[in-house]
Amino acid sequence: MTRTNKIKSNIKFDIVVVGAGPAGLAFGCGFANTKLKIAIVDKLPKKALSDPKEDGREIALTHHSVKILSELGVWSLIPTRLISTIKGARVLDGSSTYFLNFDYKEIQKECLGYLIPNYLIKKNLYTKLKNISNINLINNTECISIEANKNETSILLSNGQKIKASLVVAADSRFSKIRSKMGISAFTRDFDKNMIVCRMKHEKSHKNIAYEFFRHTQTQASLPYIKNQSSIVTTMSKENTSILMKISKKKFNKEIQENFNNFFGKMELIGKRYSYPMVTTYAKKFIADRFALIGDAAVGMHPVTAHGFNLNLKGLEILIKEIKSAIKCKIDIGLPSVLQNYQSRLRRVATPLYLTTNGIVNLYTNNTFPAKLARPFLLRFINIIKPVKRTFLHVLK
Repeated sequence: MTRTNKIKSNIKFDIVVVGAGPAGLAFGCGFANTKLKIAIVDKLPKKALSDPKEDGREIALTHHSVKILSELGVWSLIPTRLISTIKGARVLDGSSTYFLNFDYKEIQKECLGYLIPNYLIKKNLYTKLKNISNINLINNTECISIEANKNETSILLSNGQKIKASLVVAADSRFSKIRSKMGISAFTRDFDKNMIVCRMKHEKSHKNIAYEFFRHTQTQASLPYIKNQSSIVTTMSKENTSILMKISKKKFNKEIQENFNNFFGKMELIGKRYSYPMVTTYAKKFIADRFALIGDAAVGMHPVTAHGFNLNLKGLEILIKEIKSAIKCKIDIGLPSVLQNYQSRLRRVATPLYLTTNGIVNLYTNNTFPAKLARPFLLRFINIIKPVKRTFLHVLK
């Protein structure tokens, strides 16, 4: 990889990726050993990209996501001692002891999935990318404007440089600025809540099982990490989030322990608490003239089903395959037909997952009497009706 902020103006790349987050980096890794000339543009300095800080988020990966990361040459770079397996997942409503149970044996795998810190994914994606010779990283700069026509796309950077591309790919978060610059709007839902994420150690073993407790005013989740540690995710009103972020460590430990009904015994915070807004987005279209959206810029999921990054990887896998197929057939990679194939395939995967996830959130955070009646029924229905349960488990394969 070439790291430079001093390239010639009007130089043309095959692909320009805007955003060097996990999706943008993974997409770039997909073109190792190709002749495509690729630039990745990001506002962050090199140090922040090469050695990202912990952000409190742990990512639950499906088997298919691990397969994608393996094919990109990234999974083998991550120390196995920092990867945890998820053997099961249980969903509970309120104070009820009845739970919807997902078990790894139901998908005939050694586990349901894997848990890994988000910063490690970013760090190792960058480690892989820096050894790819046809990638140019342009950091410390942003996209100021973008103009697209049928032949090429031009981008003006904040450092004054102008670059061109056959295809521009936006990977700059669910609040994508370049998506807006291209005139693509998105369905956005602000849940008026924040989530607090942190890691805690606890007295009792999690037995590699993830838990999700839906309460009427908040959601409490735990994802099993190494040893007797779990990634804790608490979703609540912005006002209550502010209080929980400020209270002492001792009071915080007590609050979370009680939220889990002492299920894990004594609990203790490890490191910092982090807070993030609960906003989902779904772009009204994923493509434009010589332009495509990937990652959260295309679909920003609610974390309740822990499938945001898995969907990101699936989407960029689809686009990489469409581009490579076009190259093999000697077709222009920016043609509408190539991008429309990507959009159609991603919609078939993303739309049902996005709607189902938001539907679950709506049902389990709705305090109306019909919703309260429906919640326990739904858990039992999914548990008992095997075809329905297999549909939920299918995304874990």
